[in-house]
Amino acid sequence: MVRAWTVRQWGAAGVAAIGTALLMGMATAIIDNPVFVRMIPTPWWAYLVWITSAVLLGLIVGTYVTPRGQVKRSDSAQHRPTLGAVLLAWFAVGCPTCNMLVVLALGASGAVTWFQPLQPVLAVLSLVLLGLALRSRLRNAESCPVPNSSVSVLDSGGVRGTDGA
Repeated sequence: MVRAWTVRQWGAAGVAAIGTALLMGMATAIIDNPVFVRMIPTPWWAYLVWITSAVLLGLIVGTYVTPRGQVKRSDSAQHRPTLGAVLLAWFAVGCPTCNMLVVLALGASGAVTWFQPLQPVLAVLSLVLLGLALRSRLRNAESCPVPNSSVSVLDSGGVRGTDGA
């Protein structure tokens, strides 16, 4: 549960959310910058999707951080839905004619005619998937604690693996 998070988990979540917001905002030119320029103005809903995606991803990152002294096992298969949801959010808030993949697949007119109307659908889908991923991570964190069997504490207070390394 999020209420029981440590400062370390909240810090990681905050850094991840800010980093995601900056990276996504700069690369999609929601944040004005000299490197990327939008050819089509940003719709109002893209700002909401951009910030909400960053916050949800930050919270998801916070679920992967453990308090000091605890060990958490991570399954890489759990990362795939989150990555897919973030990519959907990226495509949803990006400029349709600035996205080289979309322009290569559909052409510039296809990007505006076919892809731009689908962007709100991609946005909703990405937020739903991020919400489900966060819900799943929080539920699994509560129900499946990992035993602290692979780490032994030395008399000097240090930590080392059980293999003697």
